[in-house]
Amino acid sequence: MSAVVQIEKIQVREVFDSRGFPTVEVDLWSKHPKISDQLVLSRGLVPSGASTGVSEALELRDGDEKRLLGKGVLKAVANVKDKIAPALVGQSFASQSQLDDFLRELDGTENKSKLGANALLAVSMAFARALAQTRSVPLYCSLANDSGADGVTLPVPLMNILNGGEHADNDLAIQEFMIVPFGFNCFKDALTAGVEVFHHLKKILKAQGVSTSVGDEGGFAPNFEGQGAHDQALKAILQAIKNAGYRPGEQISLALDSAASEFAKEHGGEHFYQFEGKKRTATEMVSIYQNWCKDYPIVSIEDGLAEQDWTGWSELTQELGSKVQLVGDDLFVTNPQFLKKGIESKVANSVLIKLNQIGTVTETLETIRMAKQAGYTAVTSHRSGETEDSFIADLAVGTDCGQIKTGSASRTDRMVKYNQLLRIEEELGERARFVGKGVFQS
Repeated sequence: MSAVVQIEKIQVREVFDSRGFPTVEVDLWSKHPKISDQLVLSRGLVPSGASTGVSEALELRDGDEKRLLGKGVLKAVANVKDKIAPALVGQSFASQSQLDDFLRELDGTENKSKLGANALLAVSMAFARALAQTRSVPLYCSLANDSGADGVTLPVPLMNILNGGEHADNDLAIQEFMIVPFGFNCFKDALTAGVEVFHHLKKILKAQGVSTSVGDEGGFAPNFEGQGAHDQALKAILQAIKNAGYRPGEQISLALDSAASEFAKEHGGEHFYQFEGKKRTATEMVSIYQNWCKDYPIVSIEDGLAEQDWTGWSELTQELGSKVQLVGDDLFVTNPQFLKKGIESKVANSVLIKLNQIGTVTETLETIRMAKQAGYTAVTSHRSGETEDSFIADLAVGTDCGQIKTGSASRTDRMVKYNQLLRIEEELGERARFVGKGVFQS
């Protein structure tokens, strides 16, 4: 699928994400081989996380507390305008990797700290769309070409319907309680089931007299309190699944994102976890997860321990790695180097994929390929600070990764990804695959 993108113009601006914080948006105009007298517009919008790994590529913020609480991105915008655009305009690139390699060399740092990962990624995403338009194919098809995948697999949604941790103002340490509607024949049916469970959970929470307001990712944020608060949350979700008419563990299972780094502290080389009012060791946390997996149909645990607690992660993997999906987010930060260390150390068995953790589309695709080759699963993911950009929906299909995290069944910044997946499934028709039953079994 050969194509050359000739970049004619780049425009950049500071816009706002789903939490009302600034982010970077890039418009890229290129010549289309079939429309000689007209430039084609492609756009990239960058998300931002609240719970972030210490090794993520640098998201460049202004730090001026007098403006937007220091979170402005005018420095990143200026870097695109004054450094990246002049270097790219007038040039032609024949592949995504060629463009991204150019960007990385222009930045020249390991963690994109000179120009900012948010500046680089906005350009990288916009170029990916330009490349798809030049190839005259949908974005997911173009990404499939670059990733070596078939580009026909609709992902199982891991839907965050109840929030805690950094995503909500309540007493739950676990950041995300997700439902996994895997036992269906197509994505549309899986999504429909997830939406129905979401609405039934709202009824249950109302009946219990707790809040039905939603957190950053659209999930409910009730204030379950005290010892056993997490069991209360899990039981409420199980009841919602049953009330919606589905079978827990057979059609819809559960997943957790602990984001354990947020409630972990290190002392004397050992990590401890403040959980439900008690200070716990990694071994004690592993025991808690083991008991939950016995009591509830949990199929995936993300960031169950702190990102630098490799000893604890090794124990967690030994105890549960053959039974459930253990996803490294802060642990791997979508970085091939960290993922390679995990593979060699036999730590975790899955990697979360977030574009802005690494800063270019090419490096993201490289991480997914590495995971597949090692027998690890990959889960395409949004951030808590999202935008109306649906890029990750195409990314999930284009890489055949088979799973996506993009929030609950509310908030347009989340639903725009689900709706794009519905369109892609319809467009693929009989070629579309949904392999939920092959990914998760009770």
